[in-house]
Amino acid sequence: MRTYTAFPAIYELVKEIPKGEVASYGMIASLIGSASARIVGFAMAATPAGEDIPWHRVINSAGKISEREGMERQRKLLMAEGVQFSQSGRIRWRDHGWSGPSQAWLDRSQIDPIDYMTIQANWPT
Repeated sequence: MRTYTAFPAIYELVKEIPKGEVASYGMIASLIGSASARIVGFAMAATPAGEDIPWHRVINSAGKISEREGMERQRKLLMAEGVQFSQSGRIRWRDHGWSGPSQAWLDRSQIDPIDYMTIQANWPT
């Protein structure tokens, strides 16, 4: 598995997602200038053990867990946190969607508040 320079920033951002909430690969990528949704997916697949990175809280923009090895484990972890899925396997963004990182993370990342609002307006709802 490749390692990209964006991985550490991705992991720090994913740590901001609280229990019971999910973000899409694209949501994470939108806040990391050097990452695409695909790179976020690679980072989640390569998450190092023992670093408390909640990889399972990142799903696809359709509100579903991407079909791959480990998807049942991801679903069980999310359900244990109270995330509910429809019969078709989707979450409701309105109920479980992440509202974004802390102000401290935004300040450290030097993201302008207006830019952040523009980014956030494109997130799934």
